[in-house]
Amino acid sequence: MRFLTTALAVFAGVVLLVALLDSVELMRRTATNENATALAVIKLSFFRVPIIAERIIPFCVLIAAMSCYLSLSRRNELVVARAAGVSAWQFTAPAVAIALLLGVLTTLVYNPVAALLQERSKRYEIEIFGQREFGQQESGFWVRQRSPDGQSIINARNSRDQGLRLEGVTVFTFDEQGRYQERIEARSAELQDGAWALTEARVYPSNSPPSEHGTYALKTNISREQVRENFSTPETLTVWELPEYIRLAENAGLAAAGYRLQYQKLLSRPFLLAAMVLLAAAFSLRFARMGGVQKMVLGGVLSGFFLYVLSKITEDMSKTELLSPVTAAWAPVLVGGLTGFLVLLYQEDG
Repeated sequence: MRFLTTALAVFAGVVLLVALLDSVELMRRTATNENATALAVIKLSFFRVPIIAERIIPFCVLIAAMSCYLSLSRRNELVVARAAGVSAWQFTAPAVAIALLLGVLTTLVYNPVAALLQERSKRYEIEIFGQREFGQQESGFWVRQRSPDGQSIINARNSRDQGLRLEGVTVFTFDEQGRYQERIEARSAELQDGAWALTEARVYPSNSPPSEHGTYALKTNISREQVRENFSTPETLTVWELPEYIRLAENAGLAAAGYRLQYQKLLSRPFLLAAMVLLAAAFSLRFARMGGVQKMVLGGVLSGFFLYVLSKITEDMSKTELLSPVTAAWAPVLVGGLTGFLVLLYQEDG
């Protein structure tokens, strides 16, 4: 219970700190925007923070476990328990069980909520900042498609509903032989059955004057599922949705490494949190009167940082298809868990 309360307190403190920093940064960037009131910025930050905080949950568990064990050592409770014959494995077993439970709840409950709020934050950004999504790069989103009339390339400044609604649309159309036909500028576009419905469109043909249309239908052969797959980032998908997106990507011949990696990371999260507890115990189960507490704390923090660097390296290698998603997601779990287990085994049994 002490470990659980400490972990929740550390996570709450980190979330508040992230929310404060994010709100200050948003206020700085929106100082000249009349629509961005302080309440709107705080609401937007509330939507953005959960997905950011999810990435630092393993470090919260590491810090909580180290704090818990160091507190036991300073109060001599660790000495009394050791004298009563309690082993290191009995110290770590309750915390490992709690970490596994927290990992399961994070994957099944917290992640879907954070992904939903992240999607809402994109919609709210458009409401506050207009058609251009705040922070969106100039290049925007690109889609290449085929239709009975030929090929076309779509560029959108921002998207909503995972790509089903686009804002700030530019379309370049080509005939079946690949010759340029026309350019279309539209305020927005919505995917319907067999066509994109463009609103407030202006068509620039290659050999005639431009024309304006209140609505304009651009034929397409891509489905809603394919559009969602193209516009959805792995971080905004839940553990329940990822298997379907992986299947759609493979059927469409698209790269699914990012989705596979995210799926494996969510599956491995309970075991990663358990590995963090073992790693914390390896650097914290030492009597305080023996000295070296600062070195233990520093060693635990450095080990957590090393695991973070390792996870980023394996993720980048997986996204470039140099490493399988399973190996990339589970390598930090195995390294951290085995390191903590071996150190505890040496300290306990020599």
